[in-house]
Amino acid sequence: MKRVRLEDVLSSESGLFELRRLLADGGVAAVPTETFYALAADPANDRGVARVFEIKGRDDGKPLLVLFSNRDHLDRLGLDAPEEILDPFFRIWPAPLTVVLPLALPIPASRGRRDLAIRMPASPAVRKLLDAVGPLTGTSANRSGASPLADPDAVAAALGAEVDLLIDGGRTPGGVPSTIVDATGEPPVVLRPGAFPWPPCED
Repeated sequence: MKRVRLEDVLSSESGLFELRRLLADGGVAAVPTETFYALAADPANDRGVARVFEIKGRDDGKPLLVLFSNRDHLDRLGLDAPEEILDPFFRIWPAPLTVVLPLALPIPASRGRRDLAIRMPASPAVRKLLDAVGPLTGTSANRSGASPLADPDAVAAALGAEVDLLIDGGRTPGGVPSTIVDATGEPPVVLRPGAFPWPPCED
C-alpha cells in the first residue's frame, strides 16, 4: 500500500492524475472524511465496488454510500430527484448528513437498487479532492463488524495489505457517524440517527 499526505495529493497535478488512473482501473483508496476514514472507489466501476466489498469482508448486497462535492456530480451519478427535493438538502450541506435519493438507473454502488445514499462531506479538503476526481464511495474503512477507524495508522495496520492507497489526512474527528435520511418519499424518514440532528433546526 502506498501512503501519501492529503495536502500533497491536492497540490500535485501528477498526484491527482495517478489517483484518477487508480480509480479508473478499479483501485481502492482510504480517504479521510469529517467522521472516519472511508474506502473510496469509483461508484460506477464494477471492479472498484467489488473490491470494496472484498476489503470489508462482506457481500450482503447492501449499497454503498457515495461522497460528492457539487451538483454536477449528481448528474454523473444519475440521480433522479427534482430541484424542490434537492434544494432543502443543499441548504444544509456540507454536513454529516447522508440522504437516500432516487436514481434513474442502478449503478454498481447501488447494488441493483434505483436509489443511492449520498453525502457532501463537511471537510473542505475532502470536497476539494472530490472536485478533482469525482464522486467516491464512502463506506467506513474497516472490516465488517469492526469499529470505524479515525487514525490513519490504524487504517494502515488493519487494511494496508489490500488497499492500494492511503490518503493520510491525519486523525479524523471520529465521534458519531453521519445521520442517514431516506428522502425517496415525503416526509423524509431517519434510517440512522447520527452526527447531524434531524429534523434540522429552523431559524
